[in-house]
Amino acid sequence: MREEIKEKAEKIAGYLTDHRCLDVEIIDLTPECSWTDAFVIGTVTSTGHLKGVVHQIWDLFNELGMKVENRHKNPGTDGWELIDLGDVVVHLMSSEMREFYNLEKLWKKVETM
Repeated sequence: MREEIKEKAEKIAGYLTDHRCLDVEIIDLTPECSWTDAFVIGTVTSTGHLKGVVHQIWDLFNELGMKVENRHKNPGTDGWELIDLGDVVVHLMSSEMREFYNLEKLWKKVETM
């Protein structure tokens, strides 16, 4: 993964950790994926927590110069919000959704940073 992308992913992961997301992980997908470089995955504790983090994180994306490719007016109604930033895809998930979909296993945990 390019150093610039790695730094941005680490800042996003730090932000999620600071905002009480659990088990935040960065997965380097460059060996396996052609459409993005990394996933940043974090577990939220409730629907309200998910909505709050989603609404507050936009300032960080602007600060990092990252363009959001998708935007939902009512995020997180199903317990999973995917935010596509091109080089980085952020997954904010309830513990149930994270356990069920197990993205880390699906993407073979190529390289966790």
